[in-house]
Amino acid sequence: MRRYCLTCDLKDQPELIKKYKWYHEEGNLWPRIKETIKEAGVLDMQIYLFGNRMFMIMDVSDSFSFEKQAEINQDLKVQGWEELMWGFQQPVPGAKPGEKWVLMEKIFQLPD
Repeated sequence: MRRYCLTCDLKDQPELIKKYKWYHEEGNLWPRIKETIKEAGVLDMQIYLFGNRMFMIMDVSDSFSFEKQAEINQDLKVQGWEELMWGFQQPVPGAKPGEKWVLMEKIFQLPD
């Protein structure tokens, strides 16, 4: 198992943030989105929010790759979801043009 941590910002508008959180509550996430996340090899995914800054933790299987995830994301339902979510999101400083979630660098781990 591997872990990836990513970050993305939401537009700093309280009503948009509230609606974004609603879409991610139990029962509001589109079923196909959950399916494709698992198809890509994601075992667990968590998103945390502070202000408008998000932090995502993904625990993935050995079969996971970002390339495989990109292929699966060509699904029309996923494309619709991504377009909808981009209405709430904005790139973090330093992101490449069009880049949403940016991979973070691990700089510390508590030794055993």
